[in-house]
Amino acid sequence: MRQSKLLMPTLREAPSEAEAASHQLMLRAGLIRQLAAGIYTYLPLGRRVLRKLEQIVREEMDQAGTQEVLMPAMQPAELWQQSGRYDVYGPELMRLRDRHDREFTLGPTHEEVITALVRSEVSSYRQLPMTLYQIQTKFRDEKRPRYGLLRGREFLMKDAYSFDEDFDGLHRSYTSMYEAYNRIFTRCGLNYRPVEADAGSIGGEGGTHEFMALADIGEDTIAVCNSCDYAANLEKAEYKLSQQTTDTQQNNDAAMVRHRTPEIKKIDQLVEAFGLGADAFMKTLIYVADGAPVAVVVRGDHEVNEIKVKNALAVAHLELADQATTERVTGAPTGFAGPIGLQIPVYADHAVLAMKSGIAGANEQDYHIGNVIPSIHLTDVQAGDYRNAAIGDGCPRCETGSLVFYRGIEVGHVFKLGTKYSEALNAKFLNASGSEQPLIMGCYGIGVSRLLSAVLEQHSDSNGIIWPKSIAPYQVHVVPVSAKDQVQMDLAAHIAARLLESGVETLLDDRDERPGVKFKDSDLIGIPLRIVVGKHAAHGIVEIKQRNELEAQKLELEEAITFALRN
Repeated sequence: MRQSKLLMPTLREAPSEAEAASHQLMLRAGLIRQLAAGIYTYLPLGRRVLRKLEQIVREEMDQAGTQEVLMPAMQPAELWQQSGRYDVYGPELMRLRDRHDREFTLGPTHEEVITALVRSEVSSYRQLPMTLYQIQTKFRDEKRPRYGLLRGREFLMKDAYSFDEDFDGLHRSYTSMYEAYNRIFTRCGLNYRPVEADAGSIGGEGGTHEFMALADIGEDTIAVCNSCDYAANLEKAEYKLSQQTTDTQQNNDAAMVRHRTPEIKKIDQLVEAFGLGADAFMKTLIYVADGAPVAVVVRGDHEVNEIKVKNALAVAHLELADQATTERVTGAPTGFAGPIGLQIPVYADHAVLAMKSGIAGANEQDYHIGNVIPSIHLTDVQAGDYRNAAIGDGCPRCETGSLVFYRGIEVGHVFKLGTKYSEALNAKFLNASGSEQPLIMGCYGIGVSRLLSAVLEQHSDSNGIIWPKSIAPYQVHVVPVSAKDQVQMDLAAHIAARLLESGVETLLDDRDERPGVKFKDSDLIGIPLRIVVGKHAAHGIVEIKQRNELEAQKLELEEAITFALRN
């Protein structure tokens, strides 16, 4: 490809609204352009990389024995209503009506559609197991699209769905996809971790893992053991329950003590006022769970994990109560709630119940109460794990490890769905004994366009992109220093032709630009190998440099071509 004909509009500076490094690089290197918030056009370089990613995914899906299909992006709303997800998915589900006033959605995922397909086409256990996949554009009405392709409203996704006759078969399908995902992300040059995760709106039964690309820009926090291979998303992370207790040493008897705390509502204010650590306080938050108020109590140095609370309560909707609800339930403004005397269900975290005593809100404006002894005063509560894991917590899987935190970008997710969708959509088959039973399902997603961004978050330097060879738009960049020097241009064209004949994807910079512009663009777009044809062209000498190395070397023509073919 001649660069003078390539639509590759590079920028010296990234637009100010581009926050993530990957977003800046894709704009500067001419990979993408924004059409609307969260909606992007892929220019030729970006599309070439995307196709490389798709090819890796296809190869590994095929190796795992799956079959590719392509399903409609537009889905009848009644399928989502049958599955129960139409209301659960919320405002992120893009909805529309056709000219006949029939309601449709633009699919963010395809569990309903694939279940309806298999329901009509699979009737016997002899047709199982079966795993189908597609690579297709998905839609999600993000409230705040950001970070370029990392959080968009239109994105490319690989979604696969397995169908088995029993849970042993599901485990085999799940394991096969889990292993395929490891191969995919390794081939893409990604530094990643598989982590235990919550199933979220996908739902289902049994295990689920997210594949996290480690990156500071990541919107997810993952907890990792520093001694074993345990890793989990923060929303799912467990920890070893500590036997250590906290004692505020308020009194030696069971009498609670009222403290006047005017306008002291927050934990950091209480810490300063009482001269105690945050772990000496009981933090009570009022939530509304499926329309009913509940109280959740965690230690002052901990944070409520709303996913854990939602799962423990088995509710569809959980949100913090507004000021009016809080005052109605507690009799006091937000900041003075406490677990004593409430007439609503109270859920207390294990760490709270391990305290010898603590200080809590008094359910009265400008007052807190001390010497709250859980073993005496919190007997009518429901104990559980309702908090986020914290740095330094003991690992739940090994005896010696403790948890450390990283930021991560979710690039893949695998689920064991069980019968969630097959029962809701009446997708059944006849087993070996002739009995009818629901299909056992799994689903497996990879954010292909998000994967592109994740790779760039890890593979760049101050000059631009450093593509892993497996997904680079071109393998070799041939750069003649002067387009006016016919000897240089002829030799550069000869090298490019030789490489192309050998199947090496090559970009020839034939532009009439200054050398500095050419070299800056070359570093920016990050092609793995650069061959510079300069003043020694008449002697058949060129300069060769790998993008991930600082030093270049001078080689004779044939040596340079051999080097390019081998690398």
